Amino acid sequence: MIFTNSKSTNFKAEFDELLQRGKMDIASVSAIVGNIISEIRTDKNVALKQHISKFDNWTPKADEDLLISTDSMQKAYNNIDKKLLDALHLSYNRIKAYHEKQKPKSWFDTEDNGTILGQKVTAVDSAGLYIPGGKAAYPSSLLMNVIPAQVAGVENIVVCTPTPDNEPNELLLAACHLCGVEQVYKVGGASAIAAMAYGTQTIPKVDVITGPGNIFVATAKKMVFGDVNIDMIAGPSEIGILADDSANASHLAIDLLSQAEHDEMASSILITPSQKLADEVKIELENWLLKLPRQEIARKSIEERGAIIVTEDMDEAIKLMNEIAPEHLEVATNNPFELLPFIKHAGAIFLGHNTPEAIGDYVAGPNHTLPTGGTAKFYSPLGVENFMKKTSIISFSSKAINEIGQECALIANTEGLTAHEESVRVRLKS
Repeated sequence: MIFTNSKSTNFKAEFDELLQRGKMDIASVSAIVGNIISEIRTDKNVALKQHISKFDNWTPKADEDLLISTDSMQKAYNNIDKKLLDALHLSYNRIKAYHEKQKPKSWFDTEDNGTILGQKVTAVDSAGLYIPGGKAAYPSSLLMNVIPAQVAGVENIVVCTPTPDNEPNELLLAACHLCGVEQVYKVGGASAIAAMAYGTQTIPKVDVITGPGNIFVATAKKMVFGDVNIDMIAGPSEIGILADDSANASHLAIDLLSQAEHDEMASSILITPSQKLADEVKIELENWLLKLPRQEIARKSIEERGAIIVTEDMDEAIKLMNEIAPEHLEVATNNPFELLPFIKHAGAIFLGHNTPEAIGDYVAGPNHTLPTGGTAKFYSPLGVENFMKKTSIISFSSKAINEIGQECALIANTEGLTAHEESVRVRLKS
């Protein structure tokens, strides 16, 4: 763990190391992923079955074996514990309510001369959602990807999830039934991304692909971008915390570990002007680590990619955190809304002592699919607009084109595009 003070002589080097935390060695797997994509594009289902046999330890005998039946989804839903089922329904309702407020609207503006300008907003025809599967299946990720697509109005939703040993995760299947998803395929990794991007005999080609995944999934999404749209290139999970003396050290420690337990590459960073709080959190981290079932993973993450930074004041702390641009940012102060105007870059901001990052993962409502590795400087959370597109609307009356047509023709002439110029001039009254 980096435990440092912003006044330290080594601070710049240590901080620069933090800024590089999200760099995935995509180059190291690009050749492998490129071959997988090429094989899927060429051999389609044949290659898909070979990849499943190689990576997931089972071999589909027929094309139909790739599809998970809706009956099995309903059965999983019916067998789920009632309290957990109620929790999933609560999550579904809150996520849907939040995303319905995001839906953009078409608009039209009419000018006095008869010009009509506007924007038509429509959903894409199809969306492919990648959901991690197997033992580490996350039904919350399914809800966070399916619901905004449904709110957008996407008619054809395809889900791909790996099923090691041909054993779909029952909780994930239950969530699929809850969401009304009908096309779920037992395909994972780069193979799934390629199949959704280019289509096979069984899996239809989609217009946009969203969802989290490992470095192979992220690399595949980057490679197919342009042939389809994607949400973002997401890396390991991360949390940043801004805190002052009013914060509870034990709470901050477990919040940092809530991301560290995801995987060894996760980053957990606390920045505070309080040396006392920093020292206390360091002690509490060890106390909590001893209690975690995923202690080995969390410990490696904290030791290799965790950081506690003590700053001169909160202004400096915010400045540093804006440079980091974390996926999740907790603001653990008594008056967090006073700091909000100065926070520019974060995937999601959690304000106040009673708002742990975990509440946003499951039941708060906003999407938990967020930009990582500093990309919150230019990426946004997954939302309804990821599944929609905008089309410009233009309509000119005779009066309107005569009012500004000469200027249009002049610009076209200046650019040397004669047909452009003449297509306007032939409509102008002499």
